[in-house]
Amino acid sequence: MSDKIFSEPFVNLGGKQKYTVLVSIVAHTLIIATAIIVPVVATDSLVLPRDIAIMVFPMRPPLPPSPPPPRGDTKQQPSVTTSTVPLVAPPAIIQEVPIQLAIAPMHGFDSVGVVPGGDYLAPPPAPVAAPVSDQAPLRAGGDVKRPLKVRDATPAYPSIARAAHVEGVVIIEATIGPDGKVQDARILRSANPLLNEEALNAVRQWEYTPTLLNGIPVAIVMTVTVDFRLR
Repeated sequence: MSDKIFSEPFVNLGGKQKYTVLVSIVAHTLIIATAIIVPVVATDSLVLPRDIAIMVFPMRPPLPPSPPPPRGDTKQQPSVTTSTVPLVAPPAIIQEVPIQLAIAPMHGFDSVGVVPGGDYLAPPPAPVAAPVSDQAPLRAGGDVKRPLKVRDATPAYPSIARAAHVEGVVIIEATIGPDGKVQDARILRSANPLLNEEALNAVRQWEYTPTLLNGIPVAIVMTVTVDFRLR
């Protein structure tokens, strides 16, 4: 009976199922065509085998990074090795021989280590500077003689005083240093203030012979005059 079923495409069962084999063939054809066309057209919505594997077997998270090495001295410590040579005591103690030093003087030196060749001359002493008195300036007169002027400077006549026909004498107190130069000067009396500045400028340029007291140069104070006359 089985041979009959496979040899005849249609089975007559009262006339209602004679197209069963034909319908089955068409249905299988549509299923196969759908299975071929759908993966080609709808590739984005399909679940690929790799995605299925990921869904079933999720990937493990990556391992955290290893911690950094501890801070501090990372130098490798030297290894200590123990000698395996056995320690043996010496059979006897040998007495050390002292070193004999040469007592005779060396060639070119005398017995005390000085090179012979005569006496050494000491350098000449430095010249002694003349003592300078640090006392207060003395006033000229009596035992303190008035020094002599060795350098003179003529005062310039002020133009304003010349135009105003101003004449007169300016009396100045001058301090003469031990070297004879004028160290300070101040006005004691003046015929007109217009003459003071030029009178002081002239006196500060004057020079005198040093004043000696007991052979020592000293500073002195004395009065000088500057006379302004129109010619």
